[in-house]
Amino acid sequence: MRSCHRFIPAVGLAVLAVGGVTPAGAAARPVAACSPSASLLGFSDALDKIRVGGTDVGGLSSLSLTGSGGAVALVDNIGTTPARFYDLSLRIRQGRPAVAARGVTTLKRPDGTAYTGADFDGEGLVAERGGRTILASSETEPSIRRFDRTSGRQLAELPVPARFRVAPAGEAVRNATFEALAATPDGSTLYAGMEGALSGDAPGPQRIVRYSGRSGGAYVPSAQYAYRTDPALGLVELAALPDGGLLALERGFTSGVGNTVRVYQASTRGARDVSDVPSLASAPGAALKKKLVVDLVTCPPSGATAKQPQPNPLLDNIEGMALGGRTPDGRRVLYLISDDNAGATQTTRVYALAVRVRT
Repeated sequence: MRSCHRFIPAVGLAVLAVGGVTPAGAAARPVAACSPSASLLGFSDALDKIRVGGTDVGGLSSLSLTGSGGAVALVDNIGTTPARFYDLSLRIRQGRPAVAARGVTTLKRPDGTAYTGADFDGEGLVAERGGRTILASSETEPSIRRFDRTSGRQLAELPVPARFRVAPAGEAVRNATFEALAATPDGSTLYAGMEGALSGDAPGPQRIVRYSGRSGGAYVPSAQYAYRTDPALGLVELAALPDGGLLALERGFTSGVGNTVRVYQASTRGARDVSDVPSLASAPGAALKKKLVVDLVTCPPSGATAKQPQPNPLLDNIEGMALGGRTPDGRRVLYLISDDNAGATQTTRVYALAVRVRT
């Protein structure tokens, strides 16, 4: 969902590694503390306002790691331009994130014609195991479709429960549907998170749909969970941990003030399946318990600049999140990416944090 140049290195970080490039999951020991559970490794603006394959890089609303220092990032609805994703190189270099765009792939219907911003609002992205396919969610209907990663051609479409369709077909509010998409490391479970509440749940929490299946194969809805965001924030991304654990990215925007971006940890283990609950407004105790990992406003600015008012110049319209490997001190690398909405007053920025998560 939409709301609010060059590489700018983070400063004030003690780096243990001496030069060289390390895989996306490895990093030097972070010292730029944001919270007891998170530290900033750094950020890069290398993707901001560049062109690749004749297209403008921007509107990046999700991020998924592909292994061996690679990643893919999905574009949301920018006018009638082709729906597409970018292949990225993404590594930790000398303790900070280094990112570059390597190519672009247009997403196509089964007949080979291109989806565009008019009928595809790309928000969630999962690079499936094996590297041959991706899953992408669109807020338009909403939908979750599988595409061939090389050709971009649609291969399949996952079933969506009827009440999650945009009104009047269902109870979903336009531009507040499947914003978040995440798969467990083994590919057996997929989570699709609603940015806003269904009309039948309002003013209750959002719903997360769990799908069961396998990477590259069929997925079917198997449960639903209630997730309550902080006031005025939307659920914009999920990252799946083992044993039902989740990281949830919440984001909001206030004109003249800027963005609020928070990451929480939650767990579906033992949680109530609310598939048969008509209204979550009448089930206040059903929401997943969550614990704050980091509020990005507390991170050191580290040399960042903002093109519009922000409570911390480090902040922008962060919409994508991907969980990498471990740092030397046992934390996990957490990558974030911001959606510049193809606008001059926002920045496409990639962040790397070291976070402590419980599994």
